[in-house]
Amino acid sequence: MQIKLERIYTKPADLGGYRVLVDRLWPRGISKVNAQLDWWTKEIGPSTDLRKWFGHDPEKFTEFTKKYVAELNSSEFTRGFLDKIKEQLKTQDVIFLYGAKDETHNQAIVLKAYIEEKFQV
Repeated sequence: MQIKLERIYTKPADLGGYRVLVDRLWPRGISKVNAQLDWWTKEIGPSTDLRKWFGHDPEKFTEFTKKYVAELNSSEFTRGFLDKIKEQLKTQDVIFLYGAKDETHNQAIVLKAYIEEKFQV
């Protein structure tokens, strides 16, 4: 099983996986019914200050990655999040949903890499 990334604004490519919204803010224009989520884990998203500082500026992505990983490492929520994702991956793919337009510079990419490193995938 693997972690997949999907922009929440696209039509779901795979409803067979465990769908997790990893944004701190609910995405504009998406109803909770249409999101077809299994879990919204807003606590795992970057802090408001970090999110605003980053502003989805690709030039800040490397520094954003370092700061977000530091937040993940110091968060009391991360351990439980990792445990739940690890458990889900035993039986199905996990799909991280995010709202960012930029599909190559966003927190879901950082989070996926962080987890894969922790799980030695």
